[in-house]
Parts: sequence; structure tokens; C-alpha cells
Amino acid sequence: MDLSIVVPVYNERENIHLVYEAVHKAIVPLQKKWELILVDDGSKDGSLEEMKAIAKKDAGHVRVIVLRRNFGQTAAIAAGIDNAVGEIIVLCDADMQNDPADIPMMLEKLSEGYDVVSGWRYDRQDKFLTRVLPSRMANWLISVVTGVHLHDYGCTLKAYRKEILSGFHLYGEMHRFIPVYADAGGARITEVRVHHHARKYGKAKYGLERTFKVLLDLFTVKFLTSYSKKPIYLFGGMGVALILSGALVLLYLFIRRVWFQVGVTTSPWFLISVTSVILGFQAILMGFIAELLVRTYHESQNKPTYTIRTIINGKANSTGKE
Repeated sequence: MDLSIVVPVYNERENIHLVYEAVHKAIVPLQKKWELILVDDGSKDGSLEEMKAIAKKDAGHVRVIVLRRNFGQTAAIAAGIDNAVGEIIVLCDADMQNDPADIPMMLEKLSEGYDVVSGWRYDRQDKFLTRVLPSRMANWLISVVTGVHLHDYGCTLKAYRKEILSGFHLYGEMHRFIPVYADAGGARITEVRVHHHARKYGKAKYGLERTFKVLLDLFTVKFLTSYSKKPIYLFGGMGVALILSGALVLLYLFIRRVWFQVGVTTSPWFLISVTSVILGFQAILMGFIAELLVRTYHESQNKPTYTIRTIINGKANSTGKE
């Protein structure tokens, strides 16, 4: 299979046939072996019946995965990825705001040697204050924190080489952070402008509350990508900073006591500095414990701390792949 297109679906009955027709129109001329994976995320509006009808009509290309209940977009995407067999996996929304006609252009970009092609909704057709502005702020913050500079993390329309999607699991709202995980694994990432259409049928499933969930997930992603293999750098760095700051305050209090006869224990800074030193030592000890956990995790599962892109004139050892 050359291509798997994964579409998470939740209450999009009016859009399902439109998505299928648009994908079919865009992919058939490419003369590739392809599949469309529709993941029903606990829909209650008749979407599943529509998907079953499409799967019956085009059994050679359409598969339907039915989740037992509504698990959320990230879980639905993960289910689609886990069951995809294509060498390239494209993610697309079911609301017809993403345009499947952009998929051939993204596949062409992949053929230039990239591992991830991320869509950028340059002319976004959503409400500015409640959707566009919070999204822009979140995209800027994610780019600054992770170092992976993309204009539109929230755009579901993205194309991946399948091997890039192995080695990590998706939780919360983390499907939007897949490019960050891919970058941590050494993937080549590019961004292309894609079309974006106003929603015609159905209702948007997310509001401003999703932005706060994304910000919380950002802390987790930053830790996993930057410190999961060397947590002592985070905890130890914090510990050393706390110890040094506490020691400097104690030195100031000591000098003030010797030269100006000002009591040490009467100052609130004495308690603050002592607490800072104690917390610093505790942070370093937590770092040591985290280091032991990381080593146990990697060694118990025979997971290497590196990934291999390719080997010339040789074959990769099984332990060299993640």
C-alpha cells in the first residue's frame, strides 16, 4: 500500500460523502495503491451508517474503524495510524474545511526528501477572536518552546512517512505535536500553504477550552523531547540554581551580620535561603531517581537512545531501530 488517508469522524454525517468524493477525486489520478480509513469516534448523528454505506460501495479502498465510545480526536487519529498499512500516512479532518485536493501537492513535497509535510491554513476561514487569534498565539508559543517553527500546528492536514510515526504514543491533544516528536527523531520537516474552507455542515467540536489543554500538553511534550533521556539536566539544573541562589543570600546575610551587626535569623531571607538550598538538594536527588527510571525503561524494553535513518552497504541491527 502506497498511501493511507486517516480521517477521524465525530458527528459529521453531512460531510462524510463529501470527504470520500473529494479524496477519491484527488487520489485516483495519482495511480497509487491507497486506502481511506474512517475512524468513528463515537458519533451519535448517523455518521457511522454513512461510513458503512461508503465502505460497502468501495470496499477496495475504504475501511471503517469503530471506537466503542468518544475518546477524542487524538485517540481516533492514533487508532487510524495504528491500523494504517500505507508507506505514507495523511491525516485529514472530516469537516471539509481541509481540502483533500491539496494531498497530491503534499505527496510531491514528500518526494523531495522530506519526512513530514505540514499544512498551513494561510487564509483561514474561521472566527478571528475565538479561533484564529488563540491559534496564532498558541502556534507562536509552541514554536518558541519546542524550536520547531511552524505557522499552523492545529492544521490536521499533514503527510508523514510511516516510520516517522513509530516510537511514541499520543495522549490528550498531542496529535498536533507529532511534528515535534518527529523532529526529535531527526525527521526532515517542511510546511506548505493549503486551502481552508468555511464549515458548511455540522458544528465545530472545540472552543477556547482546547487552547488551555494544548498549553498543558506543551509542558509534557517539552519534557519528553528535551529531557526524557537525560532528566538530570532539568532537575539537576534547577537544583544547582536553587542551591546557588540560597548560598548567595546566606553569604549576603553573613556579610551583613559581620559588618553591620544585623541579625541573621531575624530576616525572612534566612528562612527563604535555607529552604532554597534544601529544595535544591531534593531536586538533584529527584534527577538521580529519574535517571534510574529512564535507564530501566530503555534497557528493559531494549529501546535504543538513537534512531537510524539508513545504512549504506550494510544492514541495521534490530536494536538500532526504535
